[in-house]
Amino acid sequence: MTALPPSTNKKLGLVVDLDTCVGCHACAVACKEWNTGGLAGPTEDRDPDGKTPEGVWYLRVHSYELSQHNAPDATVYFPKSCLHCEDAPCVTVCPTGASFKRQEDGIVLVDPDTCIGCKLCSWACPYGAREYDATAGVMRKCTLCIDRIYDQSLPEERRVPACVSACPVGARHFGDLGDPTSKVSELVKQRDGRDLMPELGLKPVNKYLPKRRRDSAGVALPPLPALVKSLGEAIGRWAGRTL
Repeated sequence: MTALPPSTNKKLGLVVDLDTCVGCHACAVACKEWNTGGLAGPTEDRDPDGKTPEGVWYLRVHSYELSQHNAPDATVYFPKSCLHCEDAPCVTVCPTGASFKRQEDGIVLVDPDTCIGCKLCSWACPYGAREYDATAGVMRKCTLCIDRIYDQSLPEERRVPACVSACPVGARHFGDLGDPTSKVSELVKQRDGRDLMPELGLKPVNKYLPKRRRDSAGVALPPLPALVKSLGEAIGRWAGRTL
C-alpha cells in the first residue's frame, strides 16, 4: 500500500462559500473543459448527445433543500470534488502507488500509468470524489489544475484552478491553507469555515463556508452550527454510506 508523507510543505486547496454559490455549474463546466485538454485529460464522455450520457467529472454540483427553524427554507448548492485530505484513505489503500499525495504542496493525484483501475480508492473515499474512466480503465479526480497553477507563462492572477477563475460570483477561493496568514486561511477564520464530515478524522484541506440563515426579510441570522455536518450526512447517503 502507499504511504502518506509525514507532512507537507504547503496545503493547497479550495474554500467554497455555500452562502454565495448560485448553482450555475460554471465551475464544473470550466473544470471539464480545462482538464479535457490539459495534463489530466482527456476526460471521458460516452454518448454525450444520447439519452443516457455518461462521463467523468472532477467536480459535481449537488442541490439540497434545507428546512430551517424560524426561517424560510433554503436551497443550498453544494459543489464537491476531491478535498485533498491530509489523512487520505484513497492513497493508503492503493496497491500500486498510483494514488499519492505530493509532499511539496499536499495535492493528491493519480498516476494513470500505474493505476490498474481496481477502484479501491473510490471505495475508500467517503466523499465520492473519485471517478472511474471506463474508456481508459483508470481512476480520475481533481488535480487542482496542477498544470495551470504552476504555469509561469500565465499571468499570476490566472494561476488558479479553472473552477476558481470561472466562478461568476466569487464563491470559490484558492490558496495555501497551511499558511495561517494566507487570504484563504483568514477567510476560513472570519466565516467559521468547516470540514466536510469532520467526524471521520480525515482532515480535508478544502473548507466550506456555511450558508447564513436569513429571516423572511432577508436579514442574516446566527449561523447554524450543524449545517455542514448535516450536509455531510446528505452526501454520505448519496454515496451509499450510513454515517
